[in-house]
Amino acid sequence: MLDHVSIQVSDVAAAARFYAPVFAPVGMTEAMRFGDGDELVVGFAGPDGRPRFWLGPTAGAPAREIHVAFAAAGREAVDAVHEAAMAAGAEILHAPRIFPEYHPGYYAVFVRDPDGNNVEAVHHSF
Repeated sequence: MLDHVSIQVSDVAAAARFYAPVFAPVGMTEAMRFGDGDELVVGFAGPDGRPRFWLGPTAGAPAREIHVAFAAAGREAVDAVHEAAMAAGAEILHAPRIFPEYHPGYYAVFVRDPDGNNVEAVHHSF
């Protein structure tokens, strides 16, 4: 549904090191990076190869939490994100489970990224 999402982070390289392994189970890979140091920008792609999730430097402290949900091909991918997030030392906000308050087939995991954002992997089965 979304063409792309960009979030600003305090340390782009550190955030990229978090996102690459944690969300690899949903098909996320680094597609491009340009700049360096305080000007580094990293774009991640899904299976289609088009960068749709971007990390860029922030000019200051974030004003509020950002929430981004990445589509997972199945429950196994959601579970793999959970395992990768735990291995990365991420705070697990909600372990994988069905969230019937969203809809009966909403299976997701919610984790906190290094900048305090709430990131999710979700699979919808109806």
